[in-house]
Amino acid sequence: MAIVNKVEQKAKVGINDVIQYQILTYCFFNKIQIGTSDLKCLTELAKADDIELTLFCGEMVTKKIFKSSQSARNFITKGERKDLIVKNGINKKTISLNKKLNVQTKGTIFLDFKILGVES
Repeated sequence: MAIVNKVEQKAKVGINDVIQYQILTYCFFNKIQIGTSDLKCLTELAKADDIELTLFCGEMVTKKIFKSSQSARNFITKGERKDLIVKNGINKKTISLNKKLNVQTKGTIFLDFKILGVES
């Protein structure tokens, strides 16, 4: 009979923490490296659904996540290359978090991850 060491942890956190945890988990398992500002930006984007690109970049500066709109745009381009962000439209582009991340943002959210680490 195999012995499994089980680690169980429970926490009640705010909506931003739940969204960030989901994004971090996705990035971890897909080997995508993101920084603190990137994570905050993706969190805000997840809450915004579909939003106009220029407006969103301005909000990232207002919320002091990035120092300039250009820094925000650079991250959005990087996020699009990493398949985290989707751009739509031609003139007034809108952006959103890629649906394949399956990040839940509305209502009460209960995350239940079960991960088994097997020793080789």
